[in-house]
Amino acid sequence: MDGRVLTFTRAGFAAPACSGAEGGTFAMTETELQQADSILGQFDDQRANLIAILQDIQAHFYYLPEDVLRRLARKLRIPLTDVYQVATFYRCFSLVPRGRHQVQVCLGTACHVRGAPRVLDRILTDLKLGAPGTTRDRQFTVLTVRCVGCCGLAPVVRVDNKTHPHLTQAKVRGVLNKYRLKRQSQEEVASAEEAGDRDATAQVS
Repeated sequence: MDGRVLTFTRAGFAAPACSGAEGGTFAMTETELQQADSILGQFDDQRANLIAILQDIQAHFYYLPEDVLRRLARKLRIPLTDVYQVATFYRCFSLVPRGRHQVQVCLGTACHVRGAPRVLDRILTDLKLGAPGTTRDRQFTVLTVRCVGCCGLAPVVRVDNKTHPHLTQAKVRGVLNKYRLKRQSQEEVASAEEAGDRDATAQVS
């Protein structure tokens, strides 16, 4: 489980709100709800599809939103408690919003004595987080771990599947910017493609 406590009342599914960098909550937009319905629509209404559907939801949203779990329970005609039990049993699922990029800061002994706490402070400051967690734009989730098995490279920070060795406070922004730039580049490509489609449509008409 991910540490988030959920309870079930007569009204149904109850849980604390998930906070972003500024203490707000993550609410699903109409577009996101439509995306969720699209995912659910790809599967038959069979209980056997529960895990596969949860995997697709997790892959798309980077966590399992409460609203989507409710819709999933209705689709499969099963109790919401059954969906919750599966969602909390497997570590690959999260009920807490996660960012597109997972930033794991090692605080093991070797990393700690070589300045990992200062690196963590710089990461949190740069991402405007008061403590490890997920940024409001859901681009980064900062986690602390006890060991990543690279003690000789301490202090170590792992972003997604890439290990960044011998990290210092001065290097933090450069590392994070690599992932920010990747996101911006993808958005620029998508924007250019959309503009090209509009031009092509205009020419045809």
